[in-house]
Amino acid sequence: MRARLGLDISEDLCVANVLDVLARARDYRTFVRLDMESSAYTERTLRLFHERFLPAYPAHVGIVLQSYLYRTEADVARAIEARVRVRLCKGAYKEPPAVAFPSKSDVDANYLQCMRRLLREGTYPGIATHDERLLREAKAFVASERIDATRFEFQMLYGVRRDLQMALVAQGYRVRVYVPFGTQWYPYLMRRLAERPANVFFIAGSVLREAARRHSA
Repeated sequence: MRARLGLDISEDLCVANVLDVLARARDYRTFVRLDMESSAYTERTLRLFHERFLPAYPAHVGIVLQSYLYRTEADVARAIEARVRVRLCKGAYKEPPAVAFPSKSDVDANYLQCMRRLLREGTYPGIATHDERLLREAKAFVASERIDATRFEFQMLYGVRRDLQMALVAQGYRVRVYVPFGTQWYPYLMRRLAERPANVFFIAGSVLREAARRHSA
């Protein structure tokens, strides 16, 4: 929703560009999620989503919400009321403590709270995480609440913890794999690494696990 879609230039240009994308999504019977790389864009993006994009294409557009922001619990509640499809992630960018939880334990706790509410009340939420503890919590919760596996999906990145992806599928869960695509995939990766150095260790660890898995296969 930033420069390439026009939000940094004008809201009218952004709305026109996004509506064009959503019209094409409708024509191809597919689905678009609007994400925000920075909290500076969150309010504007969600306002345009609820005012302009959701009314025009309710079956073809959803949002991504990040559990490290204080506001996310309220945004989840609003999305549930509006029957919006939400992709819940932790958030990969460095944010000031004025708007985001500085502690990983608080981010995880907020993720769990939002995840449980989305699983219980949401409209086909996407549970986006590679965190094994959070995955165990999600599976335990849907079992205790008797939530059918067709009512939600897990979401992960291509090439990251494929062992977890295959295990989830074998257990009967739905898994969507995201692939960074297009000419800007490398700058996207570099931004994520630069914003939060912990991402370097996360990616490196995933590469090593995958190499070990292939060697033992």
